[in-house]
Amino acid sequence: MSDLVAVIFDDETTAFDMRAALAKMQKEYFIEMDDCVVVTKNEKGKVKLHQSMNLSAAGAVNGGFWGVLFGLIFFNPLLGAAIGAGSGALAGKLSDIGIDDQMMKEVASGFTPGSSGLFVLIRKATTDKVLEGLKEFAGQGKVLRTSLKKDSEEALRQVLESV
Repeated sequence: MSDLVAVIFDDETTAFDMRAALAKMQKEYFIEMDDCVVVTKNEKGKVKLHQSMNLSAAGAVNGGFWGVLFGLIFFNPLLGAAIGAGSGALAGKLSDIGIDDQMMKEVASGFTPGSSGLFVLIRKATTDKVLEGLKEFAGQGKVLRTSLKKDSEEALRQVLESV
């Protein structure tokens, strides 16, 4: 079961920096994330979701592969690839895996203009290594919501909210 963590920042860029730090930790196998989304609210109050993965592109690649395979079977690989890529892109665009987009938009509607948030769905983590890697963000974020155990949530709050 995955845990959800939502952290808000007073500017529009720090959430992107933290997402990059978490991605680096994922490459080092300190954390395993199911989803990681930055949400910004610009000065005009417009909320925008910045997904970490382009679902349409991933769907097109996957659909293209299956389309070529079926095309080879039925002796028309180009037509199969085109149909597969198109249907895969559409399926990727329509599917929503991970964190619910509507929930993130509702939460972000309460942000002050010019701020951002990071929503992370964590499958597994080496807690001490992740907290150490997040120390560069000390005093910059506020933990908004989590589904972590009480002691893990408190440790995260101490790292991010203390100056």
